[in-house]
Amino acid sequence: MLPEQILTCALDIGEQMLISGAEVHRVEDSINRMCLALGAVRVDVFIITSSIVVTVHTADGQTHTQTRRVVSIGTNYEKLHLLNELSREICEKGITQKEIEQKFNAAVNCKKFPLWFEFVCYAVIAGAFTLFFGGSIIEALVSLSVGVAVRLGIFFCDKLLSNKIFGKFFSAVVATFLAFLAVKLGWIADVDKVIIGNIMTLIPGIGLTNALRDLFTGDSIAGLLRSIEAVLTALAIAAGYFLVTVLGGFAL
Repeated sequence: MLPEQILTCALDIGEQMLISGAEVHRVEDSINRMCLALGAVRVDVFIITSSIVVTVHTADGQTHTQTRRVVSIGTNYEKLHLLNELSREICEKGITQKEIEQKFNAAVNCKKFPLWFEFVCYAVIAGAFTLFFGGSIIEALVSLSVGVAVRLGIFFCDKLLSNKIFGKFFSAVVATFLAFLAVKLGWIADVDKVIIGNIMTLIPGIGLTNALRDLFTGDSIAGLLRSIEAVLTALAIAAGYFLVTVLGGFAL
C-alpha cells in the first residue's frame, strides 16, 4: 500500500475506535501496529480526545503526515469490538485493502440497539437504583416514568445541541422537576430516591474510567481532558438539580 493509503486506513479505523469509546492508549497502539504491518518502518502517533495526528516513515526515506479532528465521542462497544478484530487481522493475517474496506464498513454500519430499547433500559436502571438506595415500589415506578422522560430529553438535546454537557444539564432539570411534581400530586412522599435513581443514569462513569486509564498509561493530556469533561458533566447535573430545587422555588 502507498503511504497515503496506509495513513488513511489506519486513521479511519483509529478515529472510529476513539469515537466508539476506546481509551487513547489502545488507539495509539492499534494505529502504530497497523501502520507497521502495512509497510511503514516508523510510526509517530499523537492523540488527544479531539484530535489524531499520525506520521509514517517509509523505507525509501519519505515522511507522510495526516491529522483528523474528532468532533464527538460516544460509546459503542459492538463497533469497537469489530474494529479491534479488524486491527488484529491487519497485523496478523495481512488481509488485502479491499477486505479491509469491506470489514471497516461492516463495523461502522453495525446494527445498533433500537431507540425503544434504550428508553426501556433508562427506565429499568432508574427504577433499580431507586430500589437499591432504599426507595419503595411506588417510588421505583415513578422513577421508571421519569427515566423515560430523561432519555427523551437526551434524545432531543442530541438532535438540537452539539454539546452533550448541556444535554445532561437539561436531563437533570427534567428529572428533578418531575420528581417534585410527583410529590405535589401526592404520588410519593419523598423526592430523594427518585432523583438519585435518575441521576445515576447520567453519571459519566465510562468517561471517568477512561480518564483514569489514560492517566495510568502515561497519556496525561488525554486523561486530564477526559477528567475535566467528566467533572464538567457532573457539575452540569448538579446545576440542573440546583436550578429546580432552589431557583425554581421547589426546595423542601
